[in-house]
Amino acid sequence: MFKKLFYLLLIMLIVSCDQKKEENQQIFEKTNQFSIEGKIATIYTTAKDTDLRLTKTGKQTFFKTPQALETENSIFVNPNHQFQTFIGIGGAITDASAEVFAKLSPEKQEELLSAYYGIDGIDYTLMRTSIHSCDFSSGSFTYIEEGDKELNTFSIEHDKQFRLPMIKRAIKKADGNMLFYMSPWSPPAFMKGKKDMLGGGKLLPEYNDTWAMYYSKTIKAYEAEGIDVWGITIQNEPMATQRWESCIYTAEEERDFLKNHLGPTLEKEGLGDKKIVVWDHNRDLLSHRANTIFDDPEASKYAWGIGFHWYETWRGGEPNFNALEKVQEAYPDKKLLFTEGCNEAFNANKYQYWPNAERYGNSMINDFNRGTVGWTDWNILLDETGGPNHVMNLCFAPIHADTRTDEIIYTPTYYYIGHFSKFIRPGAKRISTVSSISFLQSTSFINEDGKIVTVVMNSTDDELEYKLYIGANMAIPVKIPARSMQSVIF
Repeated sequence: MFKKLFYLLLIMLIVSCDQKKEENQQIFEKTNQFSIEGKIATIYTTAKDTDLRLTKTGKQTFFKTPQALETENSIFVNPNHQFQTFIGIGGAITDASAEVFAKLSPEKQEELLSAYYGIDGIDYTLMRTSIHSCDFSSGSFTYIEEGDKELNTFSIEHDKQFRLPMIKRAIKKADGNMLFYMSPWSPPAFMKGKKDMLGGGKLLPEYNDTWAMYYSKTIKAYEAEGIDVWGITIQNEPMATQRWESCIYTAEEERDFLKNHLGPTLEKEGLGDKKIVVWDHNRDLLSHRANTIFDDPEASKYAWGIGFHWYETWRGGEPNFNALEKVQEAYPDKKLLFTEGCNEAFNANKYQYWPNAERYGNSMINDFNRGTVGWTDWNILLDETGGPNHVMNLCFAPIHADTRTDEIIYTPTYYYIGHFSKFIRPGAKRISTVSSISFLQSTSFINEDGKIVTVVMNSTDDELEYKLYIGANMAIPVKIPARSMQSVIF
């Protein structure tokens, strides 16, 4: 009896190993078809002090080459080592973006939509918006009358004037290929101890269930408008007392709201498939929030992943990319999602300020290399003042509109984002990429159609030469201009 059982287990083990070997061989064969001499790579470049803006700048043919030398700059890509699955890149359509959009001529509106969501543009596939107002609204508002604990007056009528029409047109331009999620900045004033949506404060415990139901009603109202809601974040920047709409949750408070109120409410309302993203704040406290929520099984079961912003650098120092790596290492089943970033302190004289674009490139490469699955910019469109913003928190967007002249202004940031979003498609897998030098930053993905995209950023003042290696001995030589971004596709 035991002998038969032993042989049965041995056979099962052998079959399992053979299946795994076959799967690995299929992956190897699929990815190594690109490591064949004669394959052609196409290069797109955006560079400072040039006319190059996502411009096709050449082609190179892979050839067999000896081992890389210490004297050359090298980027090594190994498609056989694959990591997280990419879900998309995009930006937020806020009230501000929609109000500015409405002021443009029909021709400029179409240009803007094509630039972001068209196949000839940078092809966004991810979208965020606020649940009622945020600072990038012309004023504070909610979807209910003040004091309505039963939510009997709930209505998204306000959003139907500007925001919803733009969102619908954007999704249509993207052929419906859009992951759409929503974030609240503050509960209605009466639900908070300080009775004010602005300036922080906390949700009163007696409104936990009411506020949880508010999310459900918002999701259902948007879906009644034909917009499929992929997910929500629990609270925008839950540790920041801002002069605009804001609300504070400690890690324990967010955990308990999720497991005792929001998660159960969405399940009860038939919305258990919606992705819930916790934190939605800076990288600096990411690990503490993850530890507190994800180590609680009853809370963790409702959380798809954790969202983060990049504003921890306001205190000086470098972005805390290490926090992403540690959270991914500790909780590999949870997803990392960049939910917001923008360049602050708007100045119309700095539309073409190159470090603004490089901040994006640096963040996107490092965020993806540490496991991030999606990346969401802040406002997709602002006006010539960096607004509108009802508390004058004026910022940059990748594209601005001068509403006085009906002009659309493309900043370098738009093109830097496009080096990722245009070529890396949802469903892609990040693959192993290592640069031999710190001043050439790089990441790579393999799309579901087998195309590999390697993005390289040169943030030095010098033109550089490098070799891009695929596998052990196949390479192409590439020149990258000073202060530039490249996408190499093959």
